Amino acid sequence: MTQRTDRIDELLRQEIGQALEREVTDPRIGFVTVTKVETLPDLSRAHVWVSIIGSEAERKQALVALRGAMPFIRHGLGTKIRLRRIPELDVRLDDSIERGTRVLQIINELEAGRTPDVLEDSGESLPTPVPRLRQDGDTVEVPPSSGPSVEPAPKPRTKRSRRSEFGHGVAGSAGRSGARRRTR
Repeated sequence: MTQRTDRIDELLRQEIGQALEREVTDPRIGFVTVTKVETLPDLSRAHVWVSIIGSEAERKQALVALRGAMPFIRHGLGTKIRLRRIPELDVRLDDSIERGTRVLQIINELEAGRTPDVLEDSGESLPTPVPRLRQDGDTVEVPPSSGPSVEPAPKPRTKRSRRSEFGHGVAGSAGRSGARRRTR
């Protein structure tokens, strides 16, 4: 993506979110958050990713209502955003938050020593891990010693490492004084 489309994506995300909050009064649209907007390079279409809180039936209803409200929102964007052509808005459900929550739940269950609960009818697409049994040749965990810890000595700095650390060299008077040169 280019910087221009990135700016347009962010502007569309903000404006669509505000329009959903202030102008759309459909009761089927409950707790909806616009998480991301991806505009095609020719600005003909924009994929609007939304996160919807609620049951599966409520999410489906909200998605249908959102798809119905997009022409209204697109028309309103024409008065707020100065673009030659406002892209067609295609609403898609963003389930990354739910998937992330499920991954954290699986990790917590594994750390607690339990087998993760998997619902067979959930249609879950995540692989379900199983606890790993100890094998011959596994390393034995050694508890930390109570004695003083010894840390390795830091590497001496070289001119090259200072440049990469600060993103610029220290040569010249501007580098030493901290003043920046204006470039045109």
